Amino acid sequence: MSSPGAQGDPSGAAAIRSVLRIRPFRRLWIVLGAASFGDWLGLLATSVFAASQVQGSTAKGAAFGSLIAIRLLPALLLGPVAGVFADRFDRRWTMVICDLLRFVLFASIPLYALTGAGGGLVVGWALIATFLIESVTLLWIPAKEAAVPNLIPRARLEAANQLTLITTYGLTPIAAAIVAAVLDRTVRGLVGGELPSWAEPAQLALWVNSFSRLATALVVAFGIKEISQSRGGEREQTEQSMFRQFVEGWKYISQTPLVRGLVLGIFGAFAGGGIVIGMAKFFAASLGAGDAAFYLLFGAIFVGLAVGIGLGPMIVRDMSRRRWFGMSIVLASASVLVLAFAIHLSMAILGAILVGAGAGMAFLAGTTLLGGEIADEVRGRVFAVVQIGTRLVLILAITLSSLLVGVGGSRRLTIADLGISVSSTRLLLLAAGAAGIFAGISAFGQMDDKKGVPVLADLWGSIRGRPLMPAEHFVSSGLFVVFEGGEGAGKSTQLAALAERLRAEGRDVVVTREPGATAVGERIRALVLDPTGEAAPSPRAEALLYAADRAHHVATVVRPALIRGAVVISDRYVDSSLAYQGAGRTLPVQEVSWLSSWATGGLKPDLVVLLDVDPHTGLSRVESRNAGTDRLEAESIAFHERVRYAFLDLAAADPKRYLVLDAARPAEEIAAAVARRVDEFLVDPAGIVHPRPAQGPDTSVQPELSDTELVSMERHT
Repeated sequence: MSSPGAQGDPSGAAAIRSVLRIRPFRRLWIVLGAASFGDWLGLLATSVFAASQVQGSTAKGAAFGSLIAIRLLPALLLGPVAGVFADRFDRRWTMVICDLLRFVLFASIPLYALTGAGGGLVVGWALIATFLIESVTLLWIPAKEAAVPNLIPRARLEAANQLTLITTYGLTPIAAAIVAAVLDRTVRGLVGGELPSWAEPAQLALWVNSFSRLATALVVAFGIKEISQSRGGEREQTEQSMFRQFVEGWKYISQTPLVRGLVLGIFGAFAGGGIVIGMAKFFAASLGAGDAAFYLLFGAIFVGLAVGIGLGPMIVRDMSRRRWFGMSIVLASASVLVLAFAIHLSMAILGAILVGAGAGMAFLAGTTLLGGEIADEVRGRVFAVVQIGTRLVLILAITLSSLLVGVGGSRRLTIADLGISVSSTRLLLLAAGAAGIFAGISAFGQMDDKKGVPVLADLWGSIRGRPLMPAEHFVSSGLFVVFEGGEGAGKSTQLAALAERLRAEGRDVVVTREPGATAVGERIRALVLDPTGEAAPSPRAEALLYAADRAHHVATVVRPALIRGAVVISDRYVDSSLAYQGAGRTLPVQEVSWLSSWATGGLKPDLVVLLDVDPHTGLSRVESRNAGTDRLEAESIAFHERVRYAFLDLAAADPKRYLVLDAARPAEEIAAAVARRVDEFLVDPAGIVHPRPAQGPDTSVQPELSDTELVSMERHT
C-alpha cells in the first residue's frame, strides 16, 4: 500500500515547489520576504539609531527600550479594528497604500536627523514614526493574510504557510542581522575614523528598509492583481457600518467552535513560549548556569519553532489538522513541564526545543485552518485577532513571568521538614504547563472532527501513511450479528437456527454471507475459492478482492437493512480477513485491518459469535460432507491453526463484543447460548422489543476477518 506521498508529497519539497509555480503567490512570497527583511532590519536600525542619538548608558537604554515598547502600543489601540479594514476594503490597494506610507515614514527618520535637530528631538520623532509605522502595519497584516488563501488551492495552503512562516521567522531575521553587521563593518572600514551622520549604518539600514517598502508596493500594485479578486458579500459589507462589522466579527469568533478553539489554542501556545522566554534567565540561574545558558535556551525555542513549522507536516502527514492543532498545544505545554523537572542544562535545552516545536506546529496548523475553513467575508477580522493577539499574549507572558519570577527570585522553598526544596521558577513552570495542557485538551475537544477514533492510534497510523477513518455516520435501529470460526465450525447451522427463531418472533431478519452475498460477490467468490487453484490470486490480491466484496456487501445489503431496523446475520465479516489473510497468509495484520475498515466505513458488528473448533476436528467434518474442498480448506494444518489463534486473540482483545463458544458442544446447547445473548440486545426487562443500534464504524487498528475465510464460509453455506 503506497503512502500518500507517493502520489504527491503534501508537505515536503515537492509541495513547496508546486506552490512556487503559482505566479501570483510566488510574487507575493518575494514581497513578503522583502517586507519581513525590512521589518527586522527596521527593528534593529531604529532601535540602534535612537540609542545613538543620546549620551549616557542610562539614556541609551531608555531610548532603546522605549522604541521597542512603542511598537506594541498600536496593537492595543488599533488592533480591534484592523481586521475590519481588511474585510471592508480592497486588500491589494490596502497593502499598497500601507507600504507607501511605511516607505515615507521610514525615510523620514534619517531625513529628520539630517536637518541638524537635537538628539532628543530626533529620538522623539523616531518614536512617533515607529508608532505610526506599527499602526499602518496592523492594517497591512490582516489584508495580506486574508489574501493568501485566494491565490492558491486549498490543498496547498499549508505548504504556502510553511514557506512564509519559515521566511518570516527563520531566514529574514538572520539575514537582517547579518546585513546590519556587515553594513556596520563595511562602512566603517571604507570611511575610517568617525562616520558622518548620513553614513551611520543605522541610517543606511533605515534607507534600505524604506525602499524595500516602495518596492513591495509597486510589485503588489502592478504584479499581483489577483489579490483584488471579487469576494462574496462585498457590496453588503461596504453598506454596513464599521462598528457593525467589528461587532459581527467578534460574534463570529465567539460563536464558532472551530474558530474559538483555534484562537484560544494559538494564544495558549504562544503564552507558553512567552513564559519560557520570560523565565529563561532566572531558570538558567537556578541550574547554576550563566548568561550563556540563557542565550542557549532563548535560541533553542526558535530552533524548535523552525523545526515544528518545517518538519511537522512531513511527520504527521495526512493526520487531521484539527487534531494535530490540539495535540501540538499539548506537546508545547507538556514540554514546559519537562523544563520544570529539568536537572541539567541539556535537559532544559531539549524541553525548550520541544516547546518551540509545539508552538510552531500549532501556529502552522491554526493558520492553515483559519485560511482554509473560514468564510472570506470575515477572514480579515479573524486574522487580525490572531496576529495581534499573539503579539500581545507573547509580550504579556514574557513581562508577567519575568515580573513574577523576579519578585520570587530563584530562591528555593523548603516543603515542611521533608528536606525537599523547589524554586519558585519551577513552580511557575509547573503551573503554566498544567494550564497549557488544559487549554490544549479543551481546544481539541471543541475541534475534533474524528470523534471516537483513538488519538494515539490515529497519530501512529498517520505517521505510517494510513490514518484512521472517522465513523461513517448513519442512523441504525437494527442489530448486526456475525458468526465466525474456522472450517467445519458449524456456523451455517447456528446461523440458520438463529434466523428461524427470530423470524418466528415476527422480526425482520436478513441472512447474508461473505463473500458472495451479491452478484458482484459471487464473481469474486469464484475467483478466490476456485478449488482447481489455476487462477489463484496472490495473497495481497486476495485481500483486495475480499475487501471489494465487503465494501459492496455493506453498502448494498448490510447498511440498508440496519437503517430500516432489521436484524442482520452474516456468515463471516471483517475478522475473517484478519484471521485468514492476516494470520493465515501472514500479511501485515494492521494493513489488512485498515483496508477492511476503509471498505466498510468502519462498520462494526454488535455481536460476534465465535465458534471455536480444533482444526483437525473441523477439517474432518468438512471431509465427511463429500462436497469437495476449496482453496482455503485445502491449506495446511499450520495455516488453520494460525487462523484459529488469530480468532481467539481478537475475541480476547474485545470480550464485550464477542461470544466464544466451543463448537464441539451439542448444536442445541450452542443455539440456546446464542439465543440468550441475542435476547439481551433485543428485549428489555419489561419484554418490550428494543433493538440496540449497530455501533458506529470500527476505527480501531485491530485485525479483521479474512475475506478468504468469508468465501470459504459461503461455500459451506
